[in-house]
Amino acid sequence: MSQRVKIKQILSSDQTNYAVTVKGWIRTFRNNQFIALNDGSTNNNLQIVVDPEQMDPAEFRRLTRGAAISVTGEVIPSLGKGQKLELKAAVLEVLGDCDAEAYPIQPQKQSLEFLREIAHLRFRTNTFGAVFRLRHSLAFAVNQFFNDKGFVYLHTPIITASDAEGAGEMFRVTTLDLKNPPRNAEGEIDFKEDFFGRSTNLTVSGQLEGELGAMAFGEIYTFGPTFRAENSNTARHLAEFWMIEPEMAFYDLNDNMDLAEKFIKYVIGYALQHNREDLDFLAQRLADEEKQKPQQERSEMGLIEKLEFVLNNKFERITYTTAIDILKNSKPNKNKKFQYIVEEWGADLQSEHERYLVEKHFKKPVILTDYPAAIKSFYMKRNDDGKTVRAMDILFPGIGEIVGGSQREESYEKLVERMKAMNVPVEELSWYLDTRRFGTAPHSGFGLGFERLVLFVSGMTNIRDVIPFPRTPKNAEF
Repeated sequence: MSQRVKIKQILSSDQTNYAVTVKGWIRTFRNNQFIALNDGSTNNNLQIVVDPEQMDPAEFRRLTRGAAISVTGEVIPSLGKGQKLELKAAVLEVLGDCDAEAYPIQPQKQSLEFLREIAHLRFRTNTFGAVFRLRHSLAFAVNQFFNDKGFVYLHTPIITASDAEGAGEMFRVTTLDLKNPPRNAEGEIDFKEDFFGRSTNLTVSGQLEGELGAMAFGEIYTFGPTFRAENSNTARHLAEFWMIEPEMAFYDLNDNMDLAEKFIKYVIGYALQHNREDLDFLAQRLADEEKQKPQQERSEMGLIEKLEFVLNNKFERITYTTAIDILKNSKPNKNKKFQYIVEEWGADLQSEHERYLVEKHFKKPVILTDYPAAIKSFYMKRNDDGKTVRAMDILFPGIGEIVGGSQREESYEKLVERMKAMNVPVEELSWYLDTRRFGTAPHSGFGLGFERLVLFVSGMTNIRDVIPFPRTPKNAEF
């Protein structure tokens, strides 16, 4: 029996006149003779040539769009246009029938909104085939980058009793009877009766636990699911998403920025090298989409150009204070073209401001540093000026912030003082503070939302289209 081979492997070779078995799903069947077969390894189909005279009529009628089949035959040069080789079927077996009339994936163009409603089947389309092969490669590159640098991959908890960001927008985890929960003397729900004996939630970040690992292994990274119960129904928000969070002992802010820049360039370079076929397809898709927009709303760069823009430019490093001065004196700000006018130091920057710095002013990726302490988290190290912290955000074209990080405060006394000032419960985080009591050291880290990375590299415009099964307000299908 001939060996089963992936369609991508067959199409990437010029070899012909050999026997092979392929298995996949029928994309089209025309003239009762030519099957376009796809197995998910590539967007390109393999043409199967069948002889109706050699097939059982009942079996022949089962060759419909979407049906799963196994074909054994000989790879031969193609005489037709559109392909250099094809497979002449000797043995064909239908493995799974498909009612072509009821099958939701039809040959005509279907909207991304409709495909989200059938997310369990959208992988079979060219767009989502390309997106999720790309997502796979980026995930592989993330692990390879850190592994090659000697980082330890640490699995931080998904269920936690702490709120790393202090945002309070967390999903509760409980086994209590919601119809009749136990209550204490004050009438409040008594979580001592719950499974963990205390109130617990789904994590918003693995950072705090990651810092514990960094204080033992030196360099660690986490890469796992995180959750945010933020009621935002936008193209940029998910309730469940994946985060990449390295934490490094003995790194200052500059070391942190150096690592983040190398990391981003590595994973984008990996995708360009290993997924060029998918990226070319997505680039054409994006170009076609851009043509439908008014001229002033179109992107100045194509997808491949945008990725190479990141790879080929050293990231510009400026302070928040410098950025505010640039924005205050910019034409869009003076002419009130920004939706949010920049008027004073201390304001949180919006995506439109970040994109202006990257796309118009510097024309390269930008790393902003030294943000006002008032708009950043409790764990960030204060600068000597007392007003700013050693934070850094990396800004990209078309997306704004893609990475956020900082040098962490290693002083026990300063961290406790900051926690009290920001009403972060000191007792509940005693385990976190122990790293500052027993062998503390300067350390830094950053976080990168994986879906934001996939969004940028794929050129998709809605974050729900770069995660297999999006979880959003009022939506937990599949």
